[in-house]
Parts: sequence; C-alpha cells; structure tokens
Amino acid sequence: MPYLKTYDLFISHSWKYGDDYDRIVNLLKNADYFKWRNYSCPEHDPAIDSATDFGKNQLVKALKNQIRPVNCVIILAGLYVSYSYWIKEEIDISVEFGKPIIGVLPWGSSKIPQYVASNAIEVVGWNTSSILDAVRKNSL
Repeated sequence: MPYLKTYDLFISHSWKYGDDYDRIVNLLKNADYFKWRNYSCPEHDPAIDSATDFGKNQLVKALKNQIRPVNCVIILAGLYVSYSYWIKEEIDISVEFGKPIIGVLPWGSSKIPQYVASNAIEVVGWNTSSILDAVRKNSL
C-alpha cells in the first residue's frame, strides 16, 4: 500500500505516565505504510510551567496551537485520564476545534474513562492495525 497521506496527530498524554506515550509513538513510527507528524509535546520537552496562572494560560494557548492543525487526536485512555486536568483540557480543545478523537484503551484493559468515551468518535484497543484503521477512517 503506498503512502497516500501524511497524518498530523496530537497524542494526549500525562507526563506522569510517559511510558504509554513512548510506546504509542514507537508503534506509529514503526507502522508500515503510515506517515505521520507528531504535534504533541513530550515530557523531555515541556512547553511551559503550569504551576502558575500565567503558565496555565500559556499552556492552554500552546495546546490550542498544537491541536489546531491536526487531522486527529489520539487519547491514551488509561484511568489516570479521570484525574488529569490537562488531558480533559486537551479533549475540550479538540472538541472546540472539531477534531476527531480516538480513544486507545490501555493494553489488556476494557475500561475507559467516561469523559473519553463520551467525546471519542471511536475507541480502539492497543493494537497497531486498530489504531491505524481508526486514524485513517476518522481523520480530517
């Protein structure tokens, strides 16, 4: 299958759970016939200190700039999402911009936080073909 499109993706993540983020980035990087650009801000390159009101406002602005151009948003839907202010903020920004959201269940899990389930266009398991199919099918 030839490359037909380069997908611009934002992968939501919690810096406290960076291993899942690293695993999905590697999964996408190693996928055959799938070209993409990463619009996320990984742990080793945090944009702004969110401990202050100014920092929070700057981070929301930065997130909007990261999410605005993407074709799709991938939410790593571990139960920690239920407790993460920033992942909820990323979902809200995605909804605001009309970006399709794909929820990815953690490996071996069947539970997904309600906030992800109610905002995702599709929820898939931690499986390369399921994730790629969902991105191809739902991306703008």
